[in-house]
Amino acid sequence: MSGASECFSIGSIVACKTCFNETVEGEVLAFDPNTKMLILKCRSKTAEKLSDVSIMNLQYCSDVQVLKEASGVTETPQPLNLHRLKTRLRNSVDQRHRWILSRNAGVSIEGQNLFMAIGKTLENVAWDGHNIIVFNEVTITPPYKKENVSTDDPNKINAVNYVKKLIDQNNKVSQGNNATDSSLSLSSSSSFSGSSTSNAITSSSTNVGKSSSPVPTH
Repeated sequence: MSGASECFSIGSIVACKTCFNETVEGEVLAFDPNTKMLILKCRSKTAEKLSDVSIMNLQYCSDVQVLKEASGVTETPQPLNLHRLKTRLRNSVDQRHRWILSRNAGVSIEGQNLFMAIGKTLENVAWDGHNIIVFNEVTITPPYKKENVSTDDPNKINAVNYVKKLIDQNNKVSQGNNATDSSLSLSSSSSFSGSSTSNAITSSSTNVGKSSSPVPTH
């Protein structure tokens, strides 16, 4: 690591070159000299008015350069909302856990997608072989349609109807996604066809203008 300082001023603009030969540039939010951890506020790659926060381990950076020193007294950074961060972390872990659970071997992609969709709304969802169990009492059997929802408890009709509504919602979302994909595919196909037709017309016009001599045969 070359060009690194023992301390970085909050508000300075720093560029770090990682061991993957990627350069990360941003404003210094914090730096821990003991662990060599540098926190940078970088321009968001997805939203113009938002910022990304990158945590850089300088021990794995091949080069660190201070592009601009902080001028004047910088404002103290706002304290982190630890509760919100923990909630986001827990939600991310739960979502990943649901995704892993949905990848049931031997189950159709429709069943896996339905399991994932229900898991986003309800926590009490699990596999029993190829069957989806909701609330420990409602069963969805392949091919995972509304008519495949059942329960052994006649008092759980409301739960059955609720699960059927979830299946309806999932079907509408799936149909909307398929319609969007078809529209994009048709648009791309039309653009390609129009471009090909235009090129063919141009090529034809050019050949007509140059057809004064016969084409030799082999």
